[in-house]
Amino acid sequence: MSKFVPLSQAVGENLNDGDTVAFEGFTHLIPHAAAHEAIRQGFRDLTLLRMTPDIIYDQMIGMGMARKVIFSYAGNPGVGLLRRMRDAIENAYPRGIETVEHSHSAMAQAYEAGASGLPLALFRGYKGADLPKVNPDIRFVTCPYSGEQLATVPAHRPDVTFIHAQKANRKGDVLIEGIIGVQKEAALAAGRVVVTVEEVVPSFRGLHPNLCILPHWTIDAIAVVPGGAHPSYTHGYYERDNAAYLEWDRISADRELFAGWIRDNVLGATPEVFAERVRELRP
Repeated sequence: MSKFVPLSQAVGENLNDGDTVAFEGFTHLIPHAAAHEAIRQGFRDLTLLRMTPDIIYDQMIGMGMARKVIFSYAGNPGVGLLRRMRDAIENAYPRGIETVEHSHSAMAQAYEAGASGLPLALFRGYKGADLPKVNPDIRFVTCPYSGEQLATVPAHRPDVTFIHAQKANRKGDVLIEGIIGVQKEAALAAGRVVVTVEEVVPSFRGLHPNLCILPHWTIDAIAVVPGGAHPSYTHGYYERDNAAYLEWDRISADRELFAGWIRDNVLGATPEVFAERVRELRP
């Protein structure tokens, strides 16, 4: 069966209620289109994993999709708070959520451990920090060789990971250009992997050999969604829509404004809307 499917099918066949799911991206390549499709399909009781939850997780939390969020930073980057996430934590609106906070390093280490098939991540860190007081998943062990105290956290093994990338070839290999966060590790740690891409090309011949490539056998479904990372940017394709992040601060501060925005821009939209929105952003 071809890995290339419509976005609705890619999401519907790989995400389930109650899953632990990562929508990963770091400053760019954030898979907004995939997350919006998950909102349209109405999944519930999700555990959301992400190093840096930003406005896409704010939207999912605001729609009552999450029961738990595991993260290392949460905010509207360059602007301020995630107001829908804060409303859920402080007021249980539209439902209460459990939060598990880590450092950036611990999140990255946990993804790498999951990608390596290990049950935990072992690293130097958290000495003298306060997070172990509120996160019982942070535990310490003594190195049997040096006697040094080391921190551990459970490996991240999401049921499914969603990422966005620039290109796929016809065989189904995926290429990522620009800043690489933990997309590769998050994909390799997952039981299922869904990728949205800007375009399909015949091959990757002639491109720089140090680009990140996920081979086709690591990926379950690919959906071609031009603009699928908007309002974040996709290196080489379109820039970050800073105005959208500024506007989100106003929209997310009001429950009714939020509901109206979701109705008009997500529930009533299609993946093709993303392509239209980013045309004016392309260099």
